[in-house]
Amino acid sequence: MSLCLHPLKTGSVRFDRVTFRYAGNERAALRDFSLNVPAGEIVAIVGENGAGKTTLIKLLCRLYDPDAGRIEIDGVDLREMRIRDLRQLIRVLFQQPVHYNATVVENIRLGHLTATISNHEVEAVAQAAGAEDVIARLPKGYESLLGKWFADGTELSLGEWQRLALARAFLRQAPIVLLDEPTSAMDSRAEADWLQRFRSLAAGRAVPVITHRFTTAMQADRIHVMSDGRIVESGTHEELIARGGRYAQSWMAQMEGVAG
Repeated sequence: MSLCLHPLKTGSVRFDRVTFRYAGNERAALRDFSLNVPAGEIVAIVGENGAGKTTLIKLLCRLYDPDAGRIEIDGVDLREMRIRDLRQLIRVLFQQPVHYNATVVENIRLGHLTATISNHEVEAVAQAAGAEDVIARLPKGYESLLGKWFADGTELSLGEWQRLALARAFLRQAPIVLLDEPTSAMDSRAEADWLQRFRSLAAGRAVPVITHRFTTAMQADRIHVMSDGRIVESGTHEELIARGGRYAQSWMAQMEGVAG
């Protein structure tokens, strides 16, 4: 049975001249904004706070509808889809993943509520996400309680929760995967490992990545720089560095900060 009223061909995403203002705000969060995210590509969107990056996720998930323009999946306007069907097509990995006060195995199984998931499948996605070392250090492994609701519950670091969130994403492989600062709590080595593992999940999918970290953005197939609700630069990491514009200047400033 199709998840959507309009069967997907590729899962490609397109913002077509979208303008959007939040209620009570005269300034547009997005202004005549256009963006293509083809299936099979990781596309990073970077920019300063307030540039409109997070608004893209809210609109794509239909928390809001645009004031003008269209947002499409495979050429179909999102407003022609049932919201429930639309959200079955999208997987979102946030900077702050949900911390379920439950066992590890239950935390991972919550990634796919409509399927019966075996312990073997849970262990497979945990390994694919690089979470097996985190789980091995817990007192009862996959049966360890997480969170502080329980007297014997164990709290994870944010980076460890982000690993479990990746395992949940592997469990339900939606055709569109949205990332919002998914590696913010990881050091550079853990981030590189996470992104390498994520590429296998992303294969064949449309993947918009919202990030401030240029070490994350540089792994994308294409990078778009946003400012004041519009895209002002686009290209690969190497192309944008060679251009010497806004992205290159921000890259150098961030790298100097890391070195310092």
